[in-house]
Amino acid sequence: LQQKVLEDGDWIEIGETFLRFRTIKVAPSTADDVTGALSVVPIVEQALRRLADIAPSTVSVLLLGESGVGKEVAARMIHELSGRAGTFVAVNCAGLVETLAAATLFGHRRGAYTGAIDDRPGAIRTAHAGTLLLDEIADLPLATQGTLLRVLQEREVVPVGETAPVPIDVRFIAATHKDLEREVEAGRFRV
Repeated sequence: LQQKVLEDGDWIEIGETFLRFRTIKVAPSTADDVTGALSVVPIVEQALRRLADIAPSTVSVLLLGESGVGKEVAARMIHELSGRAGTFVAVNCAGLVETLAAATLFGHRRGAYTGAIDDRPGAIRTAHAGTLLLDEIADLPLATQGTLLRVLQEREVVPVGETAPVPIDVRFIAATHKDLEREVEAGRFRV
């Protein structure tokens, strides 16, 4: 077993794989480092700072990227830095059954449909005063997309089986790995 202190530029051979050791000087975190995260990759650090900059605002956010890149982590970071008093709620739109998507998001009244044995607030009202992540938004059933657009516009939700709208205070974050422009052109996503 050989030991050596590595220096910048040294090569390491492991079987048929070669790794190059690099020393990168990173400034220590400061009190104004609101991201709470540190990255030696400049583009990642820039993205973290942009998320921190928009977190206190009330704008809705769309996170794009392949599966596994950390879209939900980014959404949670936005919520944590937002100062919103409510909770963070995440809904996987790809996992919603078309017949129950509206009830899952908007809530329902007891007896609104077979199986609705009690009143449920739905994900949107559960996230009141907080943040709602609609993960894989491109997979949300088309009919439910139309109702969601109205919720975003009016800032109120009508639970399934109700007639009166309920005001909401929710920060919306949507995430997807799909090309939304292509989905719109194909008629699978509404804007």
